[in-house]
Amino acid sequence: MTFASYAFAGLFLLATLVLVAALAYRVADYVRTPAPLKIPTTPAPTTASGVVWRMAREVLLFESLFKSNLWTWAAGWLFHAGLALVLVRHLRYVTEPVWSWVALMQGPGILAGLAMVAGLMGLWLRRVAVERIRYISTPSDHLMLALLLGIGLSGLAMKFVAHTDIVAVKQFFLGLMRLSLQPLPADGVLYLHLGLVGVLMLIFPFSKLLHVPGIFFSPSRNQVDNPREVRHQAPWAALLDNKR
Repeated sequence: MTFASYAFAGLFLLATLVLVAALAYRVADYVRTPAPLKIPTTPAPTTASGVVWRMAREVLLFESLFKSNLWTWAAGWLFHAGLALVLVRHLRYVTEPVWSWVALMQGPGILAGLAMVAGLMGLWLRRVAVERIRYISTPSDHLMLALLLGIGLSGLAMKFVAHTDIVAVKQFFLGLMRLSLQPLPADGVLYLHLGLVGVLMLIFPFSKLLHVPGIFFSPSRNQVDNPREVRHQAPWAALLDNKR
């Protein structure tokens, strides 16, 4: 067993613990945050089913971004859709036997990796080429894009440039899930890819990438537009009324 196998095993165990615990804490914090006012972005749905349909369009199609800026929407949607398929494709490394629908995604998953990288390049170009976006961009914005792009490019490199032993990689992760450490292939590109993924898992709950669960708690999106029909009262405000 090599030092790299122990190092990456420790990295992913730590990263998984941090990701799950910190993400659960942040989501619980979102749940506890009061929403004292009705502030849905109009035109807004007036029924609960309408809110569900609106959220589905927002999450799957980025509807508000489409209406705002087509360039940003195209690059953003391409990246997110590609990333979703890439994640589905990677489920084969942690499942045995591999689910049939995951097996069907292996071919499209490769194309999705290319789409993911293309979308990231478009988003990064936007931050450099558009003056008002460049002005408000911080070093962390560029570093986050660089991290994601590094993950995508190193993953594609293992497919098209320097092939790695994917069977051994799968055995490593299955063993890690069972707390039975297996050797990791000695591959520099693989080490780079896994290292960047581990770093992303560690910083995800503390970064701007937390908009992934945050969209579901946005009062401008998840509220029914019915202030005339139903009085909106936050739970903490109701407790104050009951004490009077």
